[in-house]
Amino acid sequence: MSRILLINGPNLNLLGTREPEIYGDVTLGEIESKLKSSAEDAGHELDCIQSNAEHEIINSIQDANKNSTDVIIINPGPLTHTSIALRDTFLSTKIPFIEVHISNIFEREEFRKNSFLSDISIGCIIGCGVGGYGLAMRRAKNYLRDK
Repeated sequence: MSRILLINGPNLNLLGTREPEIYGDVTLGEIESKLKSSAEDAGHELDCIQSNAEHEIINSIQDANKNSTDVIIINPGPLTHTSIALRDTFLSTKIPFIEVHISNIFEREEFRKNSFLSDISIGCIIGCGVGGYGLAMRRAKNYLRDK
């Protein structure tokens, strides 16, 4: 059984109510439930965390390294565009990860077009709405199968 960790960054706990014209009306709990079922159907274990605090996300990645997590799916939210510390954590732990964004960050404000993570990820799912999480799970399962 492989271990997958889903990390959601700042403000993603507000999914379902936060700017539904951009992020839709599906809650984070609904997303996590679907992904857990998808992972279990493939014989994998999925853990989920959400935090508004950068240091908690960094700690969870470091802990994932100690707990033999095989792959991470992460929607870092605004940390995508600001956190060199998050980038350094992924480089230090060497855990493969898939970057997810609900909205198309390239159609938004100029500052959102830069990601400190994309070039070190094993995949990026951008602008596919909450369905992007399912695509990321598919990528994670394919990665684990081919590993």
